[in-house]
Amino acid sequence: MRTLYFDCYAGASGDMILGALVGAGCDPSNLMEKLASLGVEGYEVQFTTVNRSGLSATRADVRAPEEKKHRHLKDILGIINDSRLDEKIKGRATAIFMRLAEAESHVHNEPVEKIHFHEVGALDAIVDVVGACIGFELLGVDRFLSSALHVGSGTVQMAHGRFPVPPPAVAELLKDAPVYSSEIRGELVTPTGAAIISTVCEQYGAIPRMRITSVGYGAGFREYDNFPNALRVIIGEEDERAQDERLLMIETNVDDMSPQILGFVMERAFSLGALDCYFTSVQMKKNRPGALVSILCRPADRERLTEMLFAETTTLGVRAFEVERRALERETVAVETRFGAIDIKIARLDNLRVKAMPEFEQCRAAAERARVSLREVEEAAQAAYMKLREK
Repeated sequence: MRTLYFDCYAGASGDMILGALVGAGCDPSNLMEKLASLGVEGYEVQFTTVNRSGLSATRADVRAPEEKKHRHLKDILGIINDSRLDEKIKGRATAIFMRLAEAESHVHNEPVEKIHFHEVGALDAIVDVVGACIGFELLGVDRFLSSALHVGSGTVQMAHGRFPVPPPAVAELLKDAPVYSSEIRGELVTPTGAAIISTVCEQYGAIPRMRITSVGYGAGFREYDNFPNALRVIIGEEDERAQDERLLMIETNVDDMSPQILGFVMERAFSLGALDCYFTSVQMKKNRPGALVSILCRPADRERLTEMLFAETTTLGVRAFEVERRALERETVAVETRFGAIDIKIARLDNLRVKAMPEFEQCRAAAERARVSLREVEEAAQAAYMKLREK
């Protein structure tokens, strides 16, 4: 699994992320070509190599004319959705700006649709966000993790006045994320940087066990004495052998709903990214038989799965708690049998075969075609796999 780790010892901003991706190997020419698909004009991006306290870093300088009219969320989403960008890039960029809008909505106590962006709605910020999403795709990133974020200290001047660091929108965006401050003065994490990282990252903590393939440093605008103001991104192939993973279990109890709907809820859960979903019979208040709905998911999928439960079930409350899962390394091998090709799912621990199981649906389809028992097909697949191992 190709994993990107944000090392935010000096905070993060949109242009720092963009510079770090180029430093990690994203081809700037290819990135700019993709950015042209956004369909907007008037901006310029220059990538240069700079020195930050002895550290060589890539500076992404995004320049755009100052705009007097502030954009609303619908204006920005219109630019993204009307573009010729790939759908996955559109979806990720949309999610980032939606998260920004929700944070601003909470801070200003106004509906999302009435929020007008100031700095984060400017053309350079749009280029930062969309450019980062393009960079993620060009680098083939599958999973995002981050360290604790260094937010800086002091105050920062914004459109509504001078605010303490981290400013309100950043503090809102970084809820549930580990942050810290130090003697370094200034705003180290910007709203754009916070929105990108908090949207794409599924968890925060130490660098995962992985084989590093590239490292990039994205330079911040300010220069400090004896402090390299740069964001480091580390990209590598994560070791997928058995390891602990922090996940969330979302649960709710229902006793006044048709069982037919529960089947639909399970389908919706898996379509929204659930890792597992199951129902347990329970006895509820007033001795009513009910069902405990349990959904295992990654932290990044919590909100949409919770919203689905409220929308699709009769529940009035949903609870969630953190769990640890240890999963074995897995792979799939195709074998040839007299009934056709069958996939064998293999689970390993420390390179030892733990178990090998034929793909059930393929075996069932093969059994129906050949008009033989399911067990006969499964045994043929197991035998074919054992012969393959002996070669």
